[in-house]
Amino acid sequence: MGLTIIKPNSTIDFVGLRKITLILSLLLVIAGIGSLLMKGGPRYGIDFSGGVMVQVKFDGNVQPDTIKECLKDVELPGLMVQRIGLEDEGEFLIRASITEANPEAMRGLVRDALKANLKGSNFEIRRLEMVGPKVGNDLRTAALEALYYAVLLIAIYISGRFEQRWVVAAIMAAALACTLYALGYVGVPRQYLVVAAMLVTLGLCWKLRLNYALGAIVALIHDVLITVGVFSILDKEFDLTIVAALLTIVGYSLNDTIIVFDRIRENINGRVAPTYAGVVNAAVNQTLSRTLLTSGTTLLVVCSLYFLGGSVIHDFALAMLIGIGVGTYSSIFVASPVLLALSPEEIPAQEKKPAKPASRNEHGVV
Repeated sequence: MGLTIIKPNSTIDFVGLRKITLILSLLLVIAGIGSLLMKGGPRYGIDFSGGVMVQVKFDGNVQPDTIKECLKDVELPGLMVQRIGLEDEGEFLIRASITEANPEAMRGLVRDALKANLKGSNFEIRRLEMVGPKVGNDLRTAALEALYYAVLLIAIYISGRFEQRWVVAAIMAAALACTLYALGYVGVPRQYLVVAAMLVTLGLCWKLRLNYALGAIVALIHDVLITVGVFSILDKEFDLTIVAALLTIVGYSLNDTIIVFDRIRENINGRVAPTYAGVVNAAVNQTLSRTLLTSGTTLLVVCSLYFLGGSVIHDFALAMLIGIGVGTYSSIFVASPVLLALSPEEIPAQEKKPAKPASRNEHGVV
């Protein structure tokens, strides 16, 4: 028998809490969107907004504020200094949002400013990278597209896997392709195109009654919006590392949701309760121990990365901490209630097959 921390036959009333939890989710999403609107969107890092990044190693013990003070005479808008690794290693990343400069000229400016203002400390510029605004914009769009196509493929898979409606899922994909082509043809920017495609996906799932897919997509959008919203509230940078974390969160949250959905389907076939609410509640209780064990062990690893992994991986680990927690919550309190809201109140009775008449031999003996 496997390890369990909660008995599978527990009767916690998760369905009864759905109104409270949905209001809580709505408040969190509104707070995040409100923060994004007030700040004009996420605070993009150099990957998305363009800029320069210089990696410098110092021989002595230097503080980030000292480096900033040394570079105050150099025109570096949005200057940030971030330590890499342990404190005694003396390695830093210097970031600035300047987008029009010659790399070699920028290297010389940083080197001369540090030499002039940082006496008695040797240093080495190990790396200098520059990202132009056009490249940053392309990366932003590519990140949005990656998230969208991940959600679309998930919708198609769940529709076929749980509802045996592969043809309908294919029709939805074709309709989306036509919509995207039409919007692109009239000149809609790619960023808005992806957002429009996401809304069309939700509408098609609702119209075509792809209930399992709609529940999963709503949960995934919920997880991504809350994670991005928390980053906006905390004024954290949003870069390619965070996009990687979001895609990881989507996969992790989907795994939890599929486990619950699979148990719901089994319970419907086994008619463990006469109503959909009873079936959903039983499924969540039966998978709760597995969900908590998986999430708990994963959170232990991510906490180690967050507290011990250093500043470079700090924001990635923070995004994973938020996303795994919210993803576990959404599998129970978002995906399942959405599926329940789209289902009839009672499970329809199974049709009984007519009894097969007994065969008789030529003498009429059964």
